[in-house]
Amino acid sequence: MSKNIKIHEVGFRDGLQNEKVVIPTELKIRWIERILNSNVDIIQLGSFVNKEKVPQMADTDILFKHFKSNDYKVLFSALALNEKGADMAVESGADVICLGASASNTHSLKNTGMNTSDAVSRIINIARMLTNEGKKVQVSVQSAFGCGFEGSISEEHVLNIAKKYIENGLINISLADTAGHAYPEQVTRLFSAIKSFDENTVLTSHFHNTYGLGIANCYAAMNAGAEYFETAFGGLGGCPFTKVAAGNVSTEDFVHSLNRNNVRKDIKLESFFELSKECSDFLEKTMQSYVLNVGQISY
Repeated sequence: MSKNIKIHEVGFRDGLQNEKVVIPTELKIRWIERILNSNVDIIQLGSFVNKEKVPQMADTDILFKHFKSNDYKVLFSALALNEKGADMAVESGADVICLGASASNTHSLKNTGMNTSDAVSRIINIARMLTNEGKKVQVSVQSAFGCGFEGSISEEHVLNIAKKYIENGLINISLADTAGHAYPEQVTRLFSAIKSFDENTVLTSHFHNTYGLGIANCYAAMNAGAEYFETAFGGLGGCPFTKVAAGNVSTEDFVHSLNRNNVRKDIKLESFFELSKECSDFLEKTMQSYVLNVGQISY
């Protein structure tokens, strides 16, 4: 197992975006403060998207203004889907700007109003502009492992999108399992293939735990060369524009599993337990985190 594993906490974006109760900004700030010194590598503060479609993200600019006014060791990221969102992310001072296009036409149309081909071209143009300005950019293929609306997604189709990214100098690539359909052998094939296109690619995995294979998929991605892992505190999450919105891999569960092999023991799990418990109380729901609910293995 590689010890060069980076954790990208996406709970404040992907974790909360599908919650019906809009979280007050002051409470989000308190929750984010819970894990500022937890030693995770990146915290995604939110997304610059349509506020009417995703009201939970309406205060993303406020969160950036609050946290970027201080000098924290952690990097702050944001998601954008078009030029306006990217401009807002730049203005906010986001350290990492995440851009994505879906391999599923149906999901793409629901999420962005564009078909896959148009979305990919648009994302590439935005990403190239940002990288030329010296910004750190991550590009993703959403619904890379299957779609709740369309079912199976051609692996060749996914790899062709990744090739287009690489051909345009975009080598920080994420594969996102938006519908939670991924299984380990498929994960291995796709991540290994992208790594074979260009060994300098920096690979990120983003798995939902819809069918209980989230952590298994993380390890398959890790063994195929992925370095960054997007997870959410408490296992919260789900895309509002997919058919079945299920939670992300729990940050606590994944880090706890790494700890069993003496990897990323610098990350303070207690910070995530406190955050997840407080969030659970506020939302009045049980978190989808095994280690939170049953406790850590102590030996």
